[in-house]
Amino acid sequence: MSGRAPLRPAAAGTLIAILALTVLAADQLAKHFALENLPYQEPVHVIGDFLIFYLTRNSGAAFSLGADATWIFTIALSAVAIVIVWLAATRVRSRLWAVALGLLLGGVLGNLGDRLFRDPGFGVGHVVDFIDTPWMWFIPGMPGGIYNIADMFIVSMMIGVAILVLVGLHFDGSREKRATVEEADAAASGSATTED
Repeated sequence: MSGRAPLRPAAAGTLIAILALTVLAADQLAKHFALENLPYQEPVHVIGDFLIFYLTRNSGAAFSLGADATWIFTIALSAVAIVIVWLAATRVRSRLWAVALGLLLGGVLGNLGDRLFRDPGFGVGHVVDFIDTPWMWFIPGMPGGIYNIADMFIVSMMIGVAILVLVGLHFDGSREKRATVEEADAAASGSATTED
């Protein structure tokens, strides 16, 4: 453990807000340029088949699942954003958690903004997707996915959150105390002695 003091509530909230606004701005700016400059649903090979821009609108989730239930994704994204803001205000004091949640919040807000303010209407807007990397979809027979900047941060930061949970890092920066092998052996031998 580094021994660094935990963040103060205002510092944690500020860090989360700055990161979220940065990701949100990058996502919306990229979507603006995509809408202004890319042909609709026509591939533009940027780096061969490694990176293709393919502008489309997605009413559903990943791989266009749930295309007829757009409002459910709007509610889900809103709930995630509210939980992150609540955690930022009340619980988060760890720098790593602040970074992960700030970047995640930015991604969530990027797609939530599309759901709220893009066509065909408030709450049921279609998300603008334009990045295609066919090499990532390595499962035979599985369709590829077109995504955006917000999606990249949502997926990567969900992985980051899972890692923070697995390593036992709490929101306040403390770590789960895990018994060492020596402590476990000592406890086992102590209980065996008591039984004798």
